[in-house]
Order: sequence, then C-alpha cells, then structure tokens
Amino acid sequence: MAGLAAGASCEPATATVLDVVIPVYNEEVALTPAVERVVAHLRRLPWSFRVTIADNASTDGTAIVARRLDHAYDEVHVVHLAEKGRGRALKRAWNRSAAQVLVYMDVDLSTDLNALLPLVAPLISGHSDLAIGSRLRSGSRVVRGAKREVISRGYNLLVRGALRARFSDAQCGFKAIRADIAREVLPLVEDNAWFFDTELLVLAERIGLRIHEVPVDWTDDPDSRVDIWRTARDDVRGIARLGRGLITRRIPVRDVAVRLGRASADAGGGRLGMQVVMFGLIGVASTLAYGGIYLLLRTSMDAQLANLLALLITAVGNTAANRRLTFGVSGPEGMVRHQVQGLVIFLIGLGVTSGALWAVDASNGSGHGHHGVEVVVLTVANLLVTVMRFVAMRVWVFARGAREV
Repeated sequence: MAGLAAGASCEPATATVLDVVIPVYNEEVALTPAVERVVAHLRRLPWSFRVTIADNASTDGTAIVARRLDHAYDEVHVVHLAEKGRGRALKRAWNRSAAQVLVYMDVDLSTDLNALLPLVAPLISGHSDLAIGSRLRSGSRVVRGAKREVISRGYNLLVRGALRARFSDAQCGFKAIRADIAREVLPLVEDNAWFFDTELLVLAERIGLRIHEVPVDWTDDPDSRVDIWRTARDDVRGIARLGRGLITRRIPVRDVAVRLGRASADAGGGRLGMQVVMFGLIGVASTLAYGGIYLLLRTSMDAQLANLLALLITAVGNTAANRRLTFGVSGPEGMVRHQVQGLVIFLIGLGVTSGALWAVDASNGSGHGHHGVEVVVLTVANLLVTVMRFVAMRVWVFARGAREV
C-alpha cells in the first residue's frame, strides 16, 4: 500500500476512529521501534485506527524506513512533505485524514502510551473537543534534567501570563483533537513549527472549546535534537504575534465560535487583559530603553537635560508601539493627534520624574550623587508613570479602540 505523496488526494471516505500522526525528521533509527510499539498498543484498544508517519523533509533514510513500515502494516500510512516543521506536518496529515479523532505524538515516545486511552476517550464520547497530555498536572511523573524543567515551566508561565492561557502544559508532544473541530481551528493557526501547539490551544480556549488534560508519565529523551534556545526565541515571537492578532481581532475567533455553536459573551474575549499584558511588555521595554539612553546621555550633560531627552525619545516610541500593538490602531489617520496626546502624557510624566530627581539631588546635599541611584529612583518613578500612561491612553488617546472591548 503506497504512501501518500504531497499532492495526492484524500483517503477514501471509510473513516477510522483514530489517526495517530507521528511527525519525523531524520529519524531512520528511532522510527521502526516507535511505530511497532504504537501499532501494538493501538491493537489493544477497542477502536479502529491508523498510524500516519509525517516525514517532513528528512535527508537521511527516514523515507525508506517509512515506506517499509507502510508495506509491512496495513494500518500504517506515510505523508511526505518537502519542507520541515512539526506544525506543517500535522496540518498536512490532519487535513488529509478522514478519521474521527486526530492524535499526534513525538517519535521518541517520551510519553507513556498508557495515557493514550484517557487522552482520546473524552473526544470519542463527545465530552471534550481537544485533549492534551500534561507533565505539570497533579499525578504526572516526569523524568528530565533541571535545565529543561526550568525552561518548560518558565515557558508555560509566560504563556499563561502573556496570553491568559488556562491550560497547564503547552508543549507536551501528546495531543488529540476531534476532526470536525480541527477543520475549523487549523486555518487560524499560522505557525508551522514548534509554536503550533501553543497557538492551537490558545485559539481553542478563545473560541470556547473544551480542553481535557491528562497527567502523563514522561521521560526526557537524552538524544533530543531540539535547539532549545532558538525554539524559545521563536516561541516568544509567536506569543507576540498571536497576542497582536487577538488584540486587533485580526484572528476571527468569534466567527469560528459561532459556527461551532460555542459563541458566548466570552467567546474571543480577553481583550482588556491582553491590552494590559501587551502594554506592560512595551512599558518594560521602554523603561529599559529609558535607563540605557539616560546613562548614555548623562556622560555628556546634566541630569535634568538627560532625563528630558531620554523621556522624550522613549515617549515617542512608546506611543507608536502602543498605538499599533496594544490598541490595534494602524494607518496614518490620527497619528499626529495621538503623538500630541502622548506628549501631553509625557509632560505629566516629566513632572513626576523631575520631581523624583530633584528629591534625590536634595537628599545628597551637593547634588552630585551616584548616577546609579538616580537611575533606580527614576526607574521606580517611570513605573508609576507607566500605570498612569495606560489609563490615559485607554480612556483618552485610544478611547475608541478601548470601547470595542
């Protein structure tokens, strides 16, 4: 039975219940034992199934091994892709599948397969829409190094804070989704790599879908070739892009919620919370930029003038960034007015920070205190000004966008 080529048509209409997709890239050694274990386990479950090997542009012998498995097992099929990317592989395989429930797991089988039945059962019964394995739920057992543990927990905290997510584990390679749900949600997911999982889950929550979490036994693969730091960088970029899309309502989550019958007062919501998060991130960046600019200017001018110029430069950048990213305003209309209003807020902030600087100089008597103390005091004052700036932007400068919440 030949594997599906990239341009082949969809499979016959006779649907299986489960389609377990294993995305692979250069896994000629690990692929055979992994597929054999998965097939043996699935044969013990009470549902019909298939296993789809999604080979995304492997350059070793993975394609040959995959074809051998395709011929050896009636339940195994192959999809070949010309480009890399876990998200891309899952989109292709899931979109081609006629199964009722679509699953994916990593080829290293770090997750104990005994979690598969509790993962898919709520989807088959119709109780839930998506299911995820979680290494952070009570009852899970996880074996991995300290570095990966810290990075994983830090990433999940970032996702929960920045995107107001409620699920516990974004990146565990053990997930399932009902096919009818996938057809609606997958077109909204832009990422084709590792951020795919997070984006899918955040959008599912915003649509109002039911996500079932299963605690898993998970053992880290010591041979993992994932570039942790590059993946982390790409994930942060993905968080920023997804946050902007939700804030500006470029992503039509409410429309999908209506089509799926999940529309409610909360569908697609969270706009105010996302505005606060995005404004906070921009505020932190502006505060750090202010400190750097102030120290640079302070070497050649007095404190008050350095403070004035540093505030002015960062105020213009802050207003522009919040206009586009926090309040979703684009295009030239109103740009000059917004900057003028931003400068009014800047003048108020200047009064606060100048007062703080005067207090530092007065406390030193001579007025020649350590520059580091000035930066600390001014940073605290700027954080207070940041809160004031958000309120003023929301209720005055960008009031129209705020009323759309």
